[in-house]
Order: sequence, then structure tokens, then C-alpha cells
Amino acid sequence: MHITGLGSATSILRASRARFPASVSKTSLLNPPPFSPPYLTTNNQLRSLSFSSAVRSLRCSHPRWSHGVDWRYPATLRHQIRAVAPIVERFQRKIATMAPEHPFKGIFTSLPKPGGGEFGKFYSLPALNDPRIDKLPYSIKILLESAIRNCDNFHVTKDDVEKIIDWENSAPKLVEIPFKPARVLLQDFTGVPAVVDLASMRDAMARLGGDSNKINPLIPVDLVIDHSVQVDVARSENAVQANMELEFQRNKERFAFLKWGSTAFQNMLVVPPGSGIVHQVNLEYLGRVVFNTDGVLYPDSVVGTDSHTTMIDGLGVAGWGVGGIEAEAAMLGQPMSMVLPGVVGFKLSGKLHDGVTATDLVLTVTQMLRKHGVVGKFVEFYGDGMGKLSLADRATIANMSPEYGATMGFFPVDHVTLQYLKLTGRSDETVARIEAYLRANKMFVDHNEPQIERVYSSYLQLDLADVVPCISGPKRPHDRVPLKEMKADWHACLNNKVGFKGFAVPKEAQDKVAKFSFHGQPAELKHGSVVIAAITSCTNTSNPSVMLGAGLVAKKACELGLKVKPWIKTSLAPGSGVVTKYLLQSGLQKYLNEQGFNIVGYGCTTCIGNSGDLDESVGSVITENDILAAAVLSGNRNFEGRVHPLTRANYLASPPLVVAYALAGTVNIDFDKEPIGTGKDGKSVFFRDIWPTAEEIAEVVQSSVLPAMFKTTYESITKGNPMWNQLSVPATTSYSWDPCSTYIHDPPYFKSMTMNPPGAHGVKDAYCLLNFGDSITTDHISPAGSIQKDSPTAKYLLERGVDRKDFNSYGSRRGNDEVMARGTFANIRLVNKFLNGEVGPKTVHIPTGEKLPVFDAAMRYKNAGLDTIILAGAEYGSGSSRDWAAKGPMLLGVKAVIAKSFERIHRSNLAGMGIIPLCFKAGQDADTLGLTGHERYTIDLPSEIRPGQDVTVTTDNGKSFTCTVRFDTEVELEYFNHGGILPYVIRSLMKQ
Repeated sequence: MHITGLGSATSILRASRARFPASVSKTSLLNPPPFSPPYLTTNNQLRSLSFSSAVRSLRCSHPRWSHGVDWRYPATLRHQIRAVAPIVERFQRKIATMAPEHPFKGIFTSLPKPGGGEFGKFYSLPALNDPRIDKLPYSIKILLESAIRNCDNFHVTKDDVEKIIDWENSAPKLVEIPFKPARVLLQDFTGVPAVVDLASMRDAMARLGGDSNKINPLIPVDLVIDHSVQVDVARSENAVQANMELEFQRNKERFAFLKWGSTAFQNMLVVPPGSGIVHQVNLEYLGRVVFNTDGVLYPDSVVGTDSHTTMIDGLGVAGWGVGGIEAEAAMLGQPMSMVLPGVVGFKLSGKLHDGVTATDLVLTVTQMLRKHGVVGKFVEFYGDGMGKLSLADRATIANMSPEYGATMGFFPVDHVTLQYLKLTGRSDETVARIEAYLRANKMFVDHNEPQIERVYSSYLQLDLADVVPCISGPKRPHDRVPLKEMKADWHACLNNKVGFKGFAVPKEAQDKVAKFSFHGQPAELKHGSVVIAAITSCTNTSNPSVMLGAGLVAKKACELGLKVKPWIKTSLAPGSGVVTKYLLQSGLQKYLNEQGFNIVGYGCTTCIGNSGDLDESVGSVITENDILAAAVLSGNRNFEGRVHPLTRANYLASPPLVVAYALAGTVNIDFDKEPIGTGKDGKSVFFRDIWPTAEEIAEVVQSSVLPAMFKTTYESITKGNPMWNQLSVPATTSYSWDPCSTYIHDPPYFKSMTMNPPGAHGVKDAYCLLNFGDSITTDHISPAGSIQKDSPTAKYLLERGVDRKDFNSYGSRRGNDEVMARGTFANIRLVNKFLNGEVGPKTVHIPTGEKLPVFDAAMRYKNAGLDTIILAGAEYGSGSSRDWAAKGPMLLGVKAVIAKSFERIHRSNLAGMGIIPLCFKAGQDADTLGLTGHERYTIDLPSEIRPGQDVTVTTDNGKSFTCTVRFDTEVELEYFNHGGILPYVIRSLMKQ
């Protein structure tokens, strides 16, 4: 019997409850083809069947439509251990004589073509003849189909299928299910560390005596390089070329590494820089909607290392963001363990009023869903109003799922989806196959037919006619402000105490005017003056109506004689080359250029913090006069310190509103009553004078957005550009690490790894490294933007001969753990209770009382052999799905985070890196418990820990309180026992 690496009897029994990959020599059970689940048919394979997989298969409870044996655990531990051996032997003998039949072969059927022949074969949900399936949300049906198709009674059991079918009853119980996505999506900020980890895992496999080539993606992986471009050059016809040249100068080593990865690893497609934003490329090109793999049809599904992977939900593709470590495991065929989610049904009715944009709608939806509470849930949109929304509008709403906290914001496929697929160049044959498959499997919404009433966990409703123009800010995406209330809200923010809606500017300083000279021209800034106006980010740059709407605003302003002030840094970063084509086709790009919105590149730019430097004179006047400067961007994130270090007020707005605020030059304006400026005829120009009508926008969309644009753009999408094509990379399967590199570094995660997992472990006498309040985001934990000149990271880079001008950003250096560890908690807007109101990336070293940079304090503890923890409030880890926000604390020696609540992805990332996520009990937090953070903390984990179990935390001054361990599934516990998800995967692959 093969029980290598399982350890004690207790761990054996715990492992029997977990979803181990079966250890099968030669034949990988990690990634069965979608149409042919693996079966063990040889004696060698049977001998190498892992103990846990066999036990799990025997013990799975059988649903009412199954005819298996219901096996129960014997009563005592000793009895269990004695009983297991003969049962496994009998099981092995039995399965050796079984034919390799799929448990659901009876519903595997042909999908005929109307003119003869077939589109392919598929697993038919209606053929199950189960009335519960008809009432399932569409998003849950996708999980069900995946479970049926991948059902092998090892990784995915009939019991898992039954849980999903019985979703209405099982979801409230927070049951665990496995999920195998069809593909994985990466962008370069998260893709580089993912490929670094894969390369390092190959080295670890070799060190342990295994086959390093087993570390290889087993499902399609698409990586789009889109996060590296910075707005160094703006307001120039040459901006795209100039910024790309600088991008390659800074990132040549990273790009070469990714190009190496595209050849060293199978199933990996890399889309070169300058092609577009990952989510727009996914929407317009990569999204399959329905896969056809060797004649087997199944729904497209994707997990991505960017939280806005959810944008694809607008296309009817189930997709959401995960951390890089989870994505890597999925690439290697490891089933994702997830809690079967609740689904919020969001009914849309009516129609948007004239002048209201998709951005206004999504900011309204975001606020509603944040208030409702949807963390960890799916949101599914339905109703007559859904049919009146364009695909681009749906994608805008789906994109913002992380901002309202949902796992997905899902729009099922309907006629609007099919029209978009045709528009974007998918063939008629492909679209016909997609429609036929989804109709046959009851996954298609036909608005002309009576709708079956679906069951949802909870319900919301919005009349689209109730949506009004709005923006969001100044510090969080869900702090929506109706446009007509903006001036009053701004003044309230000036007066309010420092917080999400406050800056505490003294009354006597609120009207301050700071005059300066901008390139010889007189200029001035006030509180609320706009210094950055950026049309950027995946959320809006995929939407022709708002992009062309921005062009119409610029055109009307030009014709009236309005001009954006030259000291405002304006930029336009389209999501794909298609946008450029239709802006040129419409003739509107020239007006955008006249207002300073020249195209600066194709990538994430300002929304990720790559806004580039402000003019030196502007930066100086802000700093010297403590001006509360503003940025207005068409992005999805506006957390403090993210957009630019010098813009403390950051507002999210539609692209047309970005242009309008740039023209006004301030956020301190009532667009209903105050003029934006003075026209060439000397008369006041108001907002209403430059705002386009819905008819004007629709007309230009109809005449300018053409199918041929998508076809010609994506025909050459992977061919790259001269700079990319000139990159020379070695044709090796293992990476040659350069010890002098400051971009790519072999991480330490696997250096001392052995085949014996470390097991569960608590924390003893740990110091508190940081003491936080609410809404600490992943930007606070692991910033993506600029590297501050007096930081530990800067010191590290300078010592290695890197000039300050070549520091680049934290996001671009995520392939180097030495940089990222020093950049952990390096956000300049970090608020740590230890500092008594002082803002910045420092903390107090408790034993000495010294105030130090967070990294320096962490190293003091670590070098002294002392563990650390973090105290936090609600929504800890909200924001981007940034695995470095978990990797960084782990490298700093953090062993646990105790918070009021966690954002979904970050909690999972902490578990995946071996950090214990703990939640205070309801109504409690550090303050109510009287914790100052100066105590030492002991967390006693029982040897037989269960998901969601309560544990006791004690301090050295006699306090004791109960917390809930937020390992939410048995699989997460196994990851923790192995020291993290990637060591777990390596050990599993080594056993094959």
C-alpha cells in the first residue's frame, strides 16, 4: 500500500477527507481530458493509487440516482486503521476488473447540425431528468457541467455532482466542491511571478529527484503583457512609440523571461506588449464561450491572476480572479477547491435615460451590491432590462465585481452575446455551434420565450431609469457621488476628519491659491484642482459608447473654443487596437488630441499606478503648498496612493466625464449651475453644451465600429512588434538564474523543501508587526506603483547599481522576491495604529520601541527567531487579487492575520502561502477586546483542526479570546499542512 509522505495515523485519516491528486505513475490523474476521465486499469497504476484517493472514493456518499455502496467510517481510530488495508485491497481488485466508463456516459450525446452531421458531443444536463436543474442559476449550471464532465470519483465524485444539483439546499451549508476551469488567464504583473514560481518548481522537482518536466501547464494558459507601460510621455503624437521604447528599456529582462516561458512551457500563449489590456483582449479574442476540444463541447470557464478577470462574465463565460499561486495549481491540473457559492439574483428593468452612461450604471450597481453584501457570492443578472444593455455595458458591470466584492457578476448568453461574437470576428460556424450547444443544454436566455423562474439566494432589483450621472471617490470605488451633489460632497470631504470621505483641511486653508510658473506660463492650483485626467483601464476602454462619447465631448469643446489647461496630465490608453481604429474612423481622435488626450499606449497605465511623473513644477507646488490635488480617471480603483503619490483625491468617472473634468480643471464644481469655461465668443460654456445625446452616440457607434476592425486587429495579435521580435531567448526547459538580476530572482519557497510535509502548527509568543483598522487593501499591503526614494527597496536597488531613474515600479519587479519583500507594506498612505496618526510605511519594533520601516522591523524579529502576526479590521485584503500581498508577509515572517473579515481572494491567498487567517467573533475586534498590539500572541491549533473551527488566542498579559480559523475547506487545510499550495503540488507530482 502506497502511503508515502502521509505521516501519522491521524494525518492519514485527515488526508482521507481531503481531495488529494491520485498518485498514478505514467498516467497523470491531475488533468483528465474533458471527455475521458482517468481510470486505473493496470496493476502498476493500482499500486500507486494514493491511500487518500482510494479511501475518499470508498467513503463518498452516493446520491439518490446512484447505485454504489454507501461506506461509513468504523467507530474508532484503531478500528479505522485496521479496517483500511483490506478495504483498499478489495477496492483495487474490484477496480482492476472495471471497464473505464464515465459515470455519466448515459448523458453523453451528439449535438446535430441543422444541415446534417454534428457539431460535436456533450454532456446533456436535461438528460438527467432532474427538475431541480431547471431552476438552477445559469452560473451554477456551468459548475454542474464541469463537475459532470470531470467526474472520475477521485477528484470529482458523484457526491460533488449531487451537491451542485441540490444547490438550493446545499449552498447555505457552505459545502465544498472541486472545480476545474477550462483555462487560465495571466497578465504580466502577476504572470511574471507565476512563471518564476513554475521555473523554481522545476528546479525543486529536479533537486528532489523527480521529473522537472511534470511542471507544465495542462490546460490552456493565455498571458497578455499589458501592465508594464507607463505614461512617461503624454500630449504628444509620438507618445505611443516613446512610451513603448521606455517600456522595453525598463522591462527587457522581464519580457525576455516571459518569451522564454512561452517556449519552455507547453500550452502557454503570450500576447506581446502593445496589444491591449488583458481583459479586453480576453473579451474580443480569447474568450471561447463554448470550447470544442477533440469534438467534445463544454462551456468556457477561466480563472485569472487579475481580479478583473470577471469582465468576461459579461460574455457569458464564468470567470473570476484568483491569486497567482491558485492559478499555478490550476495550470498543473489541481482541481480548485471552492465553497459552493450563494447566488444573488439582480433583476434589471427599464432603460437608461439620455445622458446616463454605463459607468454611471456600474457605480450605482457597485454601491447597491456593497451595501447588500456579496463577498464570496455570485451575482447573476436577469430581467427585461438585461436585454436592453449592450455587451460592452454588461462587460463594464461584470468588470467591477471586485469593487462590489462578488466572485462573479454574471450575464448569461443571449442574442446580444451572439451579436457581439459576430461583431468581433468569430465565424458564423463558431457562433452557430455556441448557440446550438447552449440551447441544447438549457444555458441560453431567449427573451422572446417565457422565462423559467430561477431560485436565487437573495434578490435585488434596479430600474435602469433610476440611474443618474455620478462619479465615485475620493478614496474608494463604492463611494458613489451623484454628479449634482459633487460640489457639496467635495466641501464635506474637506471638512470631515481624515477617513474614506475626509481630509480635515482647516477652514482657513480651504480657499488657498498656489500660483506657479508652468513652462513660462502663469498657472495656479487650489484644493480640488485636477492634475491627472486619464481615460484608462479595462473597465471602460472596451466600451465604444463611452469612448466615442468622450470623443464627442472633446469635439464640442473644441468647436466652442474650450481647452484643457496644459499643466493637467491628460492621457488615453485604449484597451485594444480596435479602439484606435474606430476613433480614427469616426474622426474624433483628432479632437481628443487637441484636448491633450493623445494615445499613450495600450495597457493598464494610470489605473494600476503607472501614471508616470507629474511635471516638476506641478509636483513642487503641490508638495510645497500641501495642495489637495485631484485625479479623475475612467478606472476601477482609486485607493489612496495608487494612482499617484501626489493626488490624494482620486475619482472614478466615465470617459466623457474625464474629459469634462479636465476641461473644468477642478472637481470643485457644480456642473448644473457653474460654467466649465469661457468660449471663443466670450460666453460661458456649460456642461450641457458639451454633453452628447444618446442618439448622437448611437449614430457614431453604428457608423464607426465595424467587424473588419476586430478581424484585422487580431489576425496579427501574437506576431508582436520589432522590439519584441528582436528579444533572443535560450531554448532550454530550465531557467538559468542570474544572481545579479534585480528583476528575476529564484525565490526561497522551495529551497529547504523535503518530501515530508511540516504539518499543522500554531503560533507561540508572536509579536504584532502591524495594527490596522478597516479596509486595508492589497495596494496597502503590496503596492504596484512607484518605489519611494528613501525606502528599503530603494536602498537595495542602489546597492546593486540601479539608478533612481531605472527603479521602475513594484508591479514590474514582482519577479524578484528580494524587492517585493522590502516593498511589503510600503504604501505611503499606510495607516498603522502604532504610529498614532502618522501615515506611512513604518511600524514600532515592540521590544525596543523604535520606529522603523516595516521591512527593517520584520527582519529584526525574524533574525531573532521571533514570529509575528497582524491585527486588522474589516475587509482586510480588499482590492486586486495580488498574491504578493500574501507572499510578502510570509517572507517577512508573518504567521497569522487576525481580522474582523477578509476579502475572498486574499483570504485564500493567505491560506495558500501557509499564513493562518483568523476572524474575530461577531461584535469583537482588537479595540473591543482591549488589545493594543503590544502584547505577545499565542495561537493554539488543535492537531485535528477542521474548516471554520474556533480556536483560542492568548496573550502574555493574560487576555484570552476566541477566533474562527478561516481555512474554509479541507483542501485549504491540506495546503496549510504542506506549508502552502505549491509545495503540496510538488509533493503530489513527485508521487506519480
